[in-house]
Amino acid sequence: MTLPASPPAGADRRKSIDCGDRMLARLDQGAGDPILLLHGWPEFSGVWEPVMARLADGGFRTIAPDLRGFGASGAADTAPSSEVGEDVHARDMWRLVDALGIGRFGIVGHDLGAVIGQAMARQMPDRIVGLFFFDCPHGGIGKRWGEPAQIHENWHFDFHQMPWAADLIGSSRETCRTYLAHFLDHWAERPGVFDHVLDRWVDEYIKPGNLQGGFNWYVSRGPARAKAMCDGPAAATPIATPTCVRWGAADRALPAAWGETLPGYFSDLDFAAFPEAGHFPHFERPDEAAAMIADFFSRHFCEEAPQC
Repeated sequence: MTLPASPPAGADRRKSIDCGDRMLARLDQGAGDPILLLHGWPEFSGVWEPVMARLADGGFRTIAPDLRGFGASGAADTAPSSEVGEDVHARDMWRLVDALGIGRFGIVGHDLGAVIGQAMARQMPDRIVGLFFFDCPHGGIGKRWGEPAQIHENWHFDFHQMPWAADLIGSSRETCRTYLAHFLDHWAERPGVFDHVLDRWVDEYIKPGNLQGGFNWYVSRGPARAKAMCDGPAAATPIATPTCVRWGAADRALPAAWGETLPGYFSDLDFAAFPEAGHFPHFERPDEAAAMIADFFSRHFCEEAPQC
């Protein structure tokens, strides 16, 4: 099996920038049309490295931040907090792109990163050229969050809201490793695809506060998910920004069938399953993922450039 490329062990190319109430770390690679890459859980900026290398070769500038509470953007978040939902993350991202002097840009998001991307598109659509999402949570999932098979699959949503969850998982490096390895293996289409970088993942999440920093997303989203399980799909004006969604056909965490309701939330949508991929298409199949991203944004950036 060919494994996705990653930097040499010990290499860390992240840079930090002041974004108001927090320093945010990011990977920044390439030159050209800018694309912001937003990771999910259990991830950090490094999950995008294979895609970034390929997009840099294609003439794009890619910026992959560690979201608030993750990676090198953690700040010893030791207590559960319900104040770090998509609006807080979106505010962080606006501060980041503004600090970098970026005007219009594209967004690629995965998992919770796709939720943050949707919030940004609703807040300032004129700044965003296009949206590209992998495995995209959205308001149309509704009561399907509570289907018996999915409750069994997504038990971590509730576990992460327990005030002692981070202490338990972070009680040793081995418990942290076992926990992360379960999701990275179980959610991927091919178990073992993360084996060569698993120690890097453990290094990131064992940092003081980083487990709770990630779990705080679930604490923040808990009420909205509970409401959806009771009331069904959320009403929303569809996002008009051109949007492409590619959903891992073998995703267990977020089944690709959930994409059926995307047209009610995006008025300019290109949706398809991503074959031979699980929950992490961008890492499991970076060649195909990067090619899809490059094709989408080449077209949409070109529409704004008279010379095209």
